[in-house]
Amino acid sequence: MAGTVRDYYSLLGVEQDATAEEIKRAYRKLARELHPDINPDSAAQDRFKEITAAYEVLSDPEKRRIVDLGGDPLSPGGGQGGAGNPFTGFGGFGDIFETFFGGGGGRGPRSRVRQGADALIRLDLSLNDMAFGVTREIAVETAVLCQTCHGDGCAPGTSPRTCDSCGGRGELQSMQRSLLGPVMTSRPCPSCGGTGQRIPTPCPNCSGEGRVRARRTITVEVPGGIEDGMRIRMSGQGEVGPGGGPAGDLYIEVTEQPHDVFTREGSDLHCTVAVPMTAAALGTDLELETLDSTEKVEIRPGTQSGSVITIRGRGVPRLRSNVRGDLHLHVEVRTPAKLDDLQEKLLRELAGLRNEEVSVSHPRSGLFAKVRDAFNPR
Repeated sequence: MAGTVRDYYSLLGVEQDATAEEIKRAYRKLARELHPDINPDSAAQDRFKEITAAYEVLSDPEKRRIVDLGGDPLSPGGGQGGAGNPFTGFGGFGDIFETFFGGGGGRGPRSRVRQGADALIRLDLSLNDMAFGVTREIAVETAVLCQTCHGDGCAPGTSPRTCDSCGGRGELQSMQRSLLGPVMTSRPCPSCGGTGQRIPTPCPNCSGEGRVRARRTITVEVPGGIEDGMRIRMSGQGEVGPGGGPAGDLYIEVTEQPHDVFTREGSDLHCTVAVPMTAAALGTDLELETLDSTEKVEIRPGTQSGSVITIRGRGVPRLRSNVRGDLHLHVEVRTPAKLDDLQEKLLRELAGLRNEEVSVSHPRSGLFAKVRDAFNPR
């Protein structure tokens, strides 16, 4: 079943018999109200894209002819009333002619108003900001709508004129002879760039581009739980297009800075806790500063180096969720590197009480000999 054909005339608020100049005035009036640089509302941005598409269609004689015949040139196939198009995949007879003979069958002028490009900037954040979210004001330099001409590229009080070279068609045609006979070829008009119009008095602020580069400050809401390398999309905050066309999107790519204590794996945090040998043997309690609290950690008697203690729910919140990951403490038992005489004496006494010989005086005696005998029984 064919899709619903869009009413491009209603989108611009003009009658079907409106002149090209009336269509242009209607678009410019709506663009001044709905352009993202003037009206940041998301609904207004969607509406701006719709009227821009409508203007591109109705300002193109061939596309307008398709609309008047009941078709939609922007629908798949671009045919009339949704009927099957025998040239689907080639874009119509004009594209087929161009494919085989190198020329065009006549496309008409192209619009000066075009979609802007996307922009990308990087934002460095701390682990705390990534975990719990943050609001940042960042400076962005992009192309924005020219406030002098509001995108049409003309100096105040002037308007575009029909190109004298192509007569407003946007292309120049020439006849060439070939083995198949005379062939009509066409190319974009170099005088007007294929738009069919020239700007006799360009805007002094943007030199006829309809946009200027400017540095502006925008507010970025970084959600809690975002991970390193993720991007935040800000619709309509990218580069304004030529002719004051709709802006592309702005992408903020976040980078997590290294933390002094914690490392992150998804929503879990990891850290290393150094414990003296005596504390690991006897047991002790530690206080650990997490990202947002102070936790009491119990080191049980006999804790071995490499043990992992897990604190549930003290990791990083998961993106768009109230659930938090876990905090994993990796215990590292520290053995003293230097002992004074008294400390050495006490440790030797402890070793004796535990029947742990510390001197190796005979190949088959002492601690290492016992270990060897366990693997090499007589």
